[in-house]
Amino acid sequence: METDSDPLRSIMKKQADFPSRDQAASELRRARTRAALSIAVNLFLAMVKGYYGIISGSQALLSDAVHSATDVVGSFAALIGIWVAGKKHPSFPYGLYKAETLATLISSTAILLAGYEIARRALLGPVVQPDVNVALPVTLFCFTVSLSFGLLQIRAGRKLNSPALVADGKDYLADSLSTAIVICGLAANYAGLNVDRWAAAVVAVFVFRSGGALLIEALKELLDASMDRETERQIINLVESDPAVIRVKKTLSRTAGGRFIVDMDIVLKTKSNVAADKVADRLENEIVSKFPRVVMARLRPHFEESGQYVKITPVQGPEGQPAQHFAKAPWFLIERLDPDTMMVKERQLIENPYQDVERKRGYLVGKWLLSFKPDQVIMAKTHGGTAEALLREAGVQIITPQSSGNKSENSDGDEVAGS
Repeated sequence: METDSDPLRSIMKKQADFPSRDQAASELRRARTRAALSIAVNLFLAMVKGYYGIISGSQALLSDAVHSATDVVGSFAALIGIWVAGKKHPSFPYGLYKAETLATLISSTAILLAGYEIARRALLGPVVQPDVNVALPVTLFCFTVSLSFGLLQIRAGRKLNSPALVADGKDYLADSLSTAIVICGLAANYAGLNVDRWAAAVVAVFVFRSGGALLIEALKELLDASMDRETERQIINLVESDPAVIRVKKTLSRTAGGRFIVDMDIVLKTKSNVAADKVADRLENEIVSKFPRVVMARLRPHFEESGQYVKITPVQGPEGQPAQHFAKAPWFLIERLDPDTMMVKERQLIENPYQDVERKRGYLVGKWLLSFKPDQVIMAKTHGGTAEALLREAGVQIITPQSSGNKSENSDGDEVAGS
């Protein structure tokens, strides 16, 4: 018979992919702190570039100041939107999350107008000789700050599982690229080439790009665009890993001010409406807990006949003799039956990886067996052990042949007084 522990590795990997509630909350607080720091850094860069752009007469440096200011405007718009989104009103049952989208839309329009004005002055305005000795050192300093902070922000975003911080870091890298263009334009003056206005025109393209990206993102949210595919796939995997779920039938999601609303149809094994409601409620809470950007999850349960019936029996060894103590069983026989004829279609013998564990054996064995999504489990006797409780809670049918004795063990392998 075949031995395989892949389901164990699979469920452990899935559990490792999702942070705990406390860990997720801590990561979210740290991400917010870094986002606030990013606003301060961008504001500092915009003010420095703007001030020295004016006193040096460099149109390119002034244009780059506007480019840095676009991120400040976008971030403040998001903060205003978040503050408004937190308000409650009975006329808006889904919340006021799109207030942030509206603020972003207004900001993107202002940024595009600023980009147009920069390009117009650069191409049609008077030619001015910038003071390179003033502008160049400041531009080099700003380039170093943008590049360094951007790399640190990307690193922090990946560590804190924050796509927003990663995107913010990439924005800083784009800012450093536009600053590098200003550096090249200023340096060209040492060769007798006054290309400052052309450098300003190129930077205007970056400003247009920033404003356009914000505009497109705002329009997508106003048109109820779905969440990103990777997050959606992770949510589906989480739901389908539940032992009571056969499959996810349909998923509808939409964005709301940088947050997600999930509407999902799931197919369950149980025909009980009470059990189905409990499973749906538990999964809704789990999705919101493990995915901080999801503010609302609604799951509609459906019943459907499964293509197979899974039966698990604890056994002593490959010969298939039943084991008396459930969590201590050396092996488990997994049988997949045809649900109509109840004829065995496949048998699989799997070694118990937790038979010698001293602490939390019942919990570990119960969670491991649930990864196989059993419909029925055979136990020699039941005494309310942790493994049995987990299986019953998941709606697994427990079959217990009649047995007697003066002393027995509970299903976790701990001795209790016999009846």
